[in-house]
Amino acid sequence: MQIPPANAAATLQVEETAELCRLKVGGRWDSAAERPHWKPAKGAAFRRVEIAVTELERWDSSLVLFLGEVRRKCERQGWELVAQGLPAGIPPALVQVHRAAARHNGAWAWLADVGVATRKFVDDSLDYARFVGNCTIASANLLRSPARFRWGDCFAQMQLCGAQGLPIVGLISFLVGVIMAYQSAVLLRQFGADIYVADLIGLGVVREMGPMMAAVVLAGRTGAAFAAEIGNMKANEEIDALETLGLNPVQFLVLPRLVALQLMMPLLTLYANALGVLGGMLIAWGLLDLPPVTYWIETKSVLDLSDLASGLIKSMAFGGLIGFAGCLRGLQADRSASGVGKAATSAVVTGILCIILADAVFAVIFNVIGF
Repeated sequence: MQIPPANAAATLQVEETAELCRLKVGGRWDSAAERPHWKPAKGAAFRRVEIAVTELERWDSSLVLFLGEVRRKCERQGWELVAQGLPAGIPPALVQVHRAAARHNGAWAWLADVGVATRKFVDDSLDYARFVGNCTIASANLLRSPARFRWGDCFAQMQLCGAQGLPIVGLISFLVGVIMAYQSAVLLRQFGADIYVADLIGLGVVREMGPMMAAVVLAGRTGAAFAAEIGNMKANEEIDALETLGLNPVQFLVLPRLVALQLMMPLLTLYANALGVLGGMLIAWGLLDLPPVTYWIETKSVLDLSDLASGLIKSMAFGGLIGFAGCLRGLQADRSASGVGKAATSAVVTGILCIILADAVFAVIFNVIGF
């Protein structure tokens, strides 16, 4: 059986019997190309594994790594390993690979993992700080010369993240209002406090659930779209072309999306609030026989401008965080199709995490200032 890789000339022939597995290695082994892998069948019980290097045109570290993988598999299974015809430089290289693996798997391997994680945290923090600084400079340029801002792109993004997001935001907010009203009605009915369903739904939706659900929906819908779009531009080297022309990618691509989200999020929040209150009103009318007029009067009596303003302030912050996460992950994406997919997934996770953290911070601040 021959296992050739897709885009390389390295070859691997596998001959298996009940007690012997013979691996014949040949061709051109290049670390820049895909190399073959040996996967013994499940339940294999070889006594001996032989490696024969024949007709080897050239080799580099990819062949050393392959032989190291074979040796580790044999050591785990207790199989005898015999190699024949190895080039002169491979045995010393294998010794170095074995020592590096032993150090990695030793008692202090956790220290190396901590170091790698710390280095990654520092690099990510520097990327965040650099991106925040670039966005701040671009925002200052926008305030200084609004005529140079790409308003056409901003209006197009407002259409995508605002008007086209109304159906899903409305549906989710309406269902959230229905669920909250049903759960609270079952509990408050036991105490004869049916009217207070309107208070609970009004405050809960306007101050918390309306901005939160609109932000979560946009994080999954718009944040992922931003990351995928910018990541695809990076994979196609369009961002490199912008930099070559002397254009700032943050000001050219990121700022219109941030402005569009921050402008549309308050409007979507008002829409979500209205649909959430409507869902609660329908449940109170159908389940508690509470007239809509009574429900509406009670809702207006419990809400004031501070409640509405707190939700709108949150929504603007949430919009900025969603755009920040989506555009940052898009700029950090690898130059491949899989990299674009990972960037979109990471943008959604980062956006929702930032939304939850920001909401907790706002809750503490509003409680301290009595807002």
